[in-house]
Amino acid sequence: MRAYPRPLARLIEELEKLPGIGPKSAQRLALHVLRASAEEAAALGEAIREVKEKVGTCRVCFNYSAGDLCDLCADPQRDDSLLCVVGDARDLMAMERAGGYRGRYHVLQGLIAPMEGAGPDSLRIAELLSRVREGQWGEVILATNPTVEGEATAMYIAGLLKPLGLKVTRIALGLPVGGDLDYADDVTISRSLEGRREV
Repeated sequence: MRAYPRPLARLIEELEKLPGIGPKSAQRLALHVLRASAEEAAALGEAIREVKEKVGTCRVCFNYSAGDLCDLCADPQRDDSLLCVVGDARDLMAMERAGGYRGRYHVLQGLIAPMEGAGPDSLRIAELLSRVREGQWGEVILATNPTVEGEATAMYIAGLLKPLGLKVTRIALGLPVGGDLDYADDVTISRSLEGRREV
């Protein structure tokens, strides 16, 4: 005997397919939708439909966009001499949320991950090289995650960009604000020392 009616069980199954949503979270979300008003449930359904129909990728940087250009590429106030390369749109959003960076972006739409079948040809590296050759960039910042895949991707791209005579930098990696040295791992402490700067 099923615990839930089939439509509710199906909603739970579909929600479980979302990243970071386990069975209990899916159940909570499904029950929330069930208790919501018809208008709220319809608004959620409409938002999902609209995002699938209207959101694509920017033709320049490959960020998510509701038009030909994303808001960041269309912004004339951005610094056209800085190009920050990120793995995906979430990384771009994290950079923007942190503030302080006012340059342009390039979203690779993934990282080199041979175990998952993702090689350089499956990323937006060719488009990056084309942008770099056509632009007047003063610096290209590699801001991929500090994972094995992120490091491999950054090193691969650096190898392609360095011969072009560009300044290529990597984001500093190290200790978080408010962190304790005692709790940091050896690699983090080593990278903190490597990325030190004069005060």
